[in-house]
Amino acid sequence: MADWHIVPGGVTAPKGFRAAGITAGLKASGLPDLALIYSETEAIGAGVFTTSQVKAACVEYCRQKLAAKHNIRAVLINSGQANAATGEAGWQDAVACATALANQMQISADAILLASTGVIGKRIVMDKLIAGLPKLVEAANDEGGDLAARSIMTTDLVSKSIALQTTIDGRPVRIGGMAKGSGMIQPNMATMLAFITCDAAVSTNLWQQMLVRAVDKSFNQVTVDCDTSTNDSLIALANGQSRTQAIIEAGESADQLEAMLTEVCQYLAKAVARDGEGATCLVEIQVSGTHTDVEARKIALTVAGSPLVKSAIFGRDPNWGRLAMAAGRAQVAFDQNELRIQMGDFLLMEHGQPLEFDRAAASNYLKTAAAGEYLQTDTVLIKIGVGQGRGIGTAWGCDLSYDYVKINAEYTT
Repeated sequence: MADWHIVPGGVTAPKGFRAAGITAGLKASGLPDLALIYSETEAIGAGVFTTSQVKAACVEYCRQKLAAKHNIRAVLINSGQANAATGEAGWQDAVACATALANQMQISADAILLASTGVIGKRIVMDKLIAGLPKLVEAANDEGGDLAARSIMTTDLVSKSIALQTTIDGRPVRIGGMAKGSGMIQPNMATMLAFITCDAAVSTNLWQQMLVRAVDKSFNQVTVDCDTSTNDSLIALANGQSRTQAIIEAGESADQLEAMLTEVCQYLAKAVARDGEGATCLVEIQVSGTHTDVEARKIALTVAGSPLVKSAIFGRDPNWGRLAMAAGRAQVAFDQNELRIQMGDFLLMEHGQPLEFDRAAASNYLKTAAAGEYLQTDTVLIKIGVGQGRGIGTAWGCDLSYDYVKINAEYTT
């Protein structure tokens, strides 16, 4: 059983973190569009970013600051304009954002990280963003996590946040997180935008290593539409305010912290998949029997991302042939005579042979998941075995509905 529990507050649950979210006028909708995460003391930073060759200015800005190992105090996030593919002018806008916030907060611009989301090719509406900074900084408090999570949404239907607490060295340690993402999700790194806060004391190198491993088991295993964003950013801060002994090397405390970090990342990754544009259910693919975990994760992600699999689930069609097809094209060697496929409680194939099953009942299982409560009973669980190896892996996705096409066909019009 996990030795942590959920606590309220999201990114402000860890000690020493504040957050805020306001409406600065960056979105035509008038919805909240500017967020701030702020550490009262210096924090170490770690990050994982998009693998796309077309990157937003904020991505390169954050990479430079983290590579220089600057201590971090704040993350500024705008929603409405991605500031991606905007050239030198977009870079200057990013620098101006950090400089303006630094002046407002009276801290170094090197201590600020940036993230943007919105329409690619659109520069930030700078006059409105800068005008909103005094209000944003003033609003930051230790209960602002929920507002911040709502302020980074674009096509998201719900905000996404979580906080967990454990005990290390006899003291409470918390990790909080928030994310946004609904479309353009198969990032090969993280998700559209995600932010982690932690009050443990941990070395910079170890914190980065933990984050990369957590991403491999969470955000790298989520897909909505197999498209990688220009802005994908996962930023994690740790400020040591729990006053625990510093974690500087592998060991029991490090394992405990990393396990909780992975749990936070997986929760947010699943929330992104569940909120996929037009989605009606979350799909979880569990794969076993490969030689390595990496191979299992590759098969799972291939199946979760298959448009044909996703369409069948939306149509409540227990079409196991599409599952077998997707598993087979994942470029992982296995003996098809050992293939086993199960959907919910329905065993569809074993030892490479199709089995008789109640098709109407299996279809009803898919219908029940689509009618389920958010992140509770709405999960379609598919288990695929490919052999006797010890490798295991999980991926999360969603179904593909008519609304996905409608949302994206009309995105900028």
